[in-house]
Amino acid sequence: MSNAAVEIQHAWKRYTGHVAVRDLSLTVPRGSVYGLLGPNGAGKTTTIRMLLNIIAPDEGTIRIFGEPHSKPGITNRIGYLPEERGLYRKMQVRRVLRFLAQLKGMAKADADRGVDQWLERLGLRTSDKDWGAAKVDELSRGMQQKVQFISTLIHDPDLVILDEPFSGLDPINAQALKDIVIELRQRGKSVIFSTHLMDNAERLCDSVCIIARGEKVLDGAVAEVKARQGDRHVAVVLSNGTPVGVPEILRDRALVARCDDSNRMLEIELAPRASAQDLLARLIAAGAAIERFELVRPSLHRIFLDRVGATGVEEGMSGHG
Repeated sequence: MSNAAVEIQHAWKRYTGHVAVRDLSLTVPRGSVYGLLGPNGAGKTTTIRMLLNIIAPDEGTIRIFGEPHSKPGITNRIGYLPEERGLYRKMQVRRVLRFLAQLKGMAKADADRGVDQWLERLGLRTSDKDWGAAKVDELSRGMQQKVQFISTLIHDPDLVILDEPFSGLDPINAQALKDIVIELRQRGKSVIFSTHLMDNAERLCDSVCIIARGEKVLDGAVAEVKARQGDRHVAVVLSNGTPVGVPEILRDRALVARCDDSNRMLEIELAPRASAQDLLARLIAAGAAIERFELVRPSLHRIFLDRVGATGVEEGMSGHG
């Protein structure tokens, strides 16, 4: 039995005048949360559609749990949340979910039992209100997102693929989704989610693959990806804003190679021959009140910007997803 949930080898997908995916290879370990990261238009959705056999790769091979991705019945082991959400808006919620569960091979009684359990878990069925009896278009956007998420998980898939799952979710519902992703991993399920939100990926993922312009930029376990970038990054939190002299320090290229300035929070990469002690001394001399000063691994956000860059983001925005 293969130890990989997904194996993609040298996959290509071309459209007229455009290469959406270029010689992509990646491996998703079983029982892990895997982030497919990149700017909009980088090729993430195209990769997922090839994986699901919605579109065929022009070249390359794709295997799911060691089997060809086109093998009949393999998709019954997959739950897919598309980026472009879509439900039958005039249908009753419970009927929609039962229908989608039966498409995945569930018996009607099992589907109904699962629907009720998920509606209760996500707050769509309470002692006061049963939203399962409402039509889809009577629900708020957030509730519709929950229904779509239930449809992804109702048949208890072994592989869950979430394409931009946090898009449009408020913080409470986003946290509920994150909790379920962690629970799935604890149960031995494999989860792939594509996103351009690096903070979510850093919190949730065991491994990541960053792609831009259809090509793999880097991949590996999150800790390994961050370790490869070196140990010359400093996280600084200022408790009194940014004193007048601090911007000049951050522009000193003999001291600071680059800085991601979020007002109170600074993520700084030291220049090659600079020391953290020199930086700390100059910040204090400039009147900065320092709440945190720590040598850290660079964030995925910083790595993403360094490796993909503004040019990659802009070009990726115009291509196929």
